[in-house]
Amino acid sequence: MADKKTVFIAFAIEDERQRDFLKGQSLSARAPYEFIDMSVKTPYDSEWKDRVRTRIRRSHGVIALVSNNSLTSSGQKWEIQCAKEEGKPLLGILAYRDDRTTLAGVRTVAWTDANIAGFIDSL
Repeated sequence: MADKKTVFIAFAIEDERQRDFLKGQSLSARAPYEFIDMSVKTPYDSEWKDRVRTRIRRSHGVIALVSNNSLTSSGQKWEIQCAKEEGKPLLGILAYRDDRTTLAGVRTVAWTDANIAGFIDSL
């Protein structure tokens, strides 16, 4: 069996519950992937940024949970920029059915098993 793929999750702290739902999808022993994140509720210092960059480098790709909260989340914006700088595949997933927020430079799709699986399979 192949090694599990690692996918970094970039999200606004206000969307922590949605992040929990997404991470729950990888709990099956058969899931060929794992999700990681670096959520914090304190200011983003250089040590945090170094640790995030290391985790993103070790990831196969990045999923950004996109919502209206993303527009004001400096941490999530930095994580997305870092993913781009590191050349990691990046996919935006709409965090809420009724929120159609878009982020410049981030391809964003509806939250469906098929969309998530397709992205992970492409890594």
